[in-house]
Amino acid sequence: MRFRVQLALQCLVLLAIGVPCPAQEASKILDQYAKAAGGSKALSRIQTLSLEGTLAAKDDEPGAFTLDMKLPNRYYSEIVAGDKHLIEAYNGKSAWRQDGSGNTSTMLGPEASRMEAAAQIANSRLVNLKKNKLTTSFVGHAEVRGKDALQVEVTSATGAKQEVFFDPQTHLIVKEMVPLGGADEEMFYGEYRAESGIQLPHRIEIRRGDDRFAVEVARATVNGRVGERVFDLPLSSQVKLPNLKALFKEIDANQKALDKIKENYAGTRTEDETEYDGNGKVKKHEMNEYTFFYFDGEEISTLVKKDGRALSEAEQKKEIEQAQKRVEMIQNRQAKKEAKAEKAKEEGKEEKNGDDPDIETFLRTCQFVNPRRERFRGQDVLVFDFEANPEYKPRSLVEKIVQKLAGVVWIDEKAHDVVRLEAYFAGDAKIAGGLLVTIQKGTSFVFEQSFLNNEVWLPTYHEAHGSARFLLVKGYKASEVTHYSDYKRYHVEVQSTVGAPRTP
Repeated sequence: MRFRVQLALQCLVLLAIGVPCPAQEASKILDQYAKAAGGSKALSRIQTLSLEGTLAAKDDEPGAFTLDMKLPNRYYSEIVAGDKHLIEAYNGKSAWRQDGSGNTSTMLGPEASRMEAAAQIANSRLVNLKKNKLTTSFVGHAEVRGKDALQVEVTSATGAKQEVFFDPQTHLIVKEMVPLGGADEEMFYGEYRAESGIQLPHRIEIRRGDDRFAVEVARATVNGRVGERVFDLPLSSQVKLPNLKALFKEIDANQKALDKIKENYAGTRTEDETEYDGNGKVKKHEMNEYTFFYFDGEEISTLVKKDGRALSEAEQKKEIEQAQKRVEMIQNRQAKKEAKAEKAKEEGKEEKNGDDPDIETFLRTCQFVNPRRERFRGQDVLVFDFEANPEYKPRSLVEKIVQKLAGVVWIDEKAHDVVRLEAYFAGDAKIAGGLLVTIQKGTSFVFEQSFLNNEVWLPTYHEAHGSARFLLVKGYKASEVTHYSDYKRYHVEVQSTVGAPRTP
């Protein structure tokens, strides 16, 4: 009770001098911002926003600036300054950039997450945070251009962060900063004027590394026409897609051969999992280490460390028993599958794949755009975006789930394998009509492989961020990052029990 009284008195003192109370700091700042910018309802009704202007670089070279945004998460920023033509964009599937030399490339890792978050935050207008899977926290007071400002940190569902600074008097945004590990990107805003009832900046300064760009906004348009092509990669950087049906079938056939080669490998996997509550605060954190080998294309894992602690003998024994049961289950499943296939063959029937999402499912439910060729980890790869095919009506649960996905895929055409995949759910995916599980919009994952011993692609990295709702009630939100390492070539003998990996 005494603590609560002290906290209440502290809040009264802080509010009296214009400082937000810790219990309401970020939400109050954002509420004040929304009201000053035109009202939360007006901000929520913005479908598109375009800013166009002129700029001068540090050497006073004339240039042009364009910023286009479109719901739900499209973003395009273009700077033309002398011989520099810089573009950063997110098209709802992949993040990409064009550098000063005119080279176009797909962003990866933290850069891609940063660009995706920038698109999401900008289009959210900092309202309806829960719906937009954003969390905020008040950092404190900061100085912006010699004046006091209130700093709020905004975090996306993938964990990417952006710092936003507000003027305590006008309550409008005066600065945004994206932490880039020593070379932060900063944008300063000033000279706000109303456009269609929305307060928008007409003077912007952009700082990227050694570059400085001063922008004078000449035209600001709210809810104007902005086509999807604006956010796609330049046609000059695109190539003609090969026959995807043939390519995917080659990948599928190659995967069956790789599954046998993978059985000669064992490795280590570390999983770093964080579970969050409804407000985005850490609820649970675990870091586990496993050893694993492959059997019939699947990982057979054994937990060896939990939060840095080695398992006891009893725990190790239990893990080995579970791995043995897993192998036996796969063996039994495979035997049943072979028997079913043999019976179908005898009866002259075609075996069905059940509910597994095969290549044909993706070809039916998705469309593939923005094909380009790039270098990835020293390999030449084909890269293209994929999204739902709006003209196809899904006929099964698997098709409905796959059609909710959007993202980008990297393929080694020579090796016939996927080397990287980034995808997210563009809409809620419901199982049993949402009664059982609802995978919520924005849930995303990244998968990456490396080519080892000049013979096989093996997983090196996996990342997942998302939320789900179980039985209409229980919500679950978590992030998981998995690293694969210490691959060694082994031969695993599996009969009725799991044999220890041995060197050939």
